[in-house]
Amino acid sequence: MKDIPASEFQKKVNELLVRHKSVIDTLSKMQESTAKVNRSVCKAVTYCGCLSINAARQTYPTDASWKECRESMDTHLTGELCESCRESIEEKIGDNLFYLAAICSLLDMNMEELFGKELERLKTLGYFRLY
Repeated sequence: MKDIPASEFQKKVNELLVRHKSVIDTLSKMQESTAKVNRSVCKAVTYCGCLSINAARQTYPTDASWKECRESMDTHLTGELCESCRESIEEKIGDNLFYLAAICSLLDMNMEELFGKELERLKTLGYFRLY
């Protein structure tokens, strides 16, 4: 798929945003769509079984380089999403992106500019802006 600028996506969302034009509605739909993403991932584990979670305390060498620490961290996931679960999660994340774009539009913010600003913060702060 070709690269689609965030501004084009945001413009299309703004054209289609009718029922949830209120910022209150949009915020609550964003939260609901986030919960659906979480639920779809959980269902991939508990219902389908294509993914497994084996969580334990993260351990990393204290005398290692940043790269070595990053590579030693575990996702706690094993397996691979099946096509059905992948489609479901992609759809839910797409809905989430829709409401994110809607919130940006309602607040007169440009997603592409936000991506650029956040990328610059990440480049500038590097490891000091850990998530």
